[in-house]
Amino acid sequence: MWRLWLLFDPRRVLVALSVFLFALALLIHFILLSTNKYSWIEGGKPMPVATTPAK
Repeated sequence: MWRLWLLFDPRRVLVALSVFLFALALLIHFILLSTNKYSWIEGGKPMPVATTPAK
């Protein structure tokens, strides 16, 4: 494993990893904001529930 770090600069790898994870987190949050159920900015509009008459 130590030979792998001889090929790659650890600082550059950690910076690239943190940038990737931050971009992934932004992407996930924007996907959630675009849905009706998980949009916390618009108050989470309730989804219409189909009701069936009780027998």
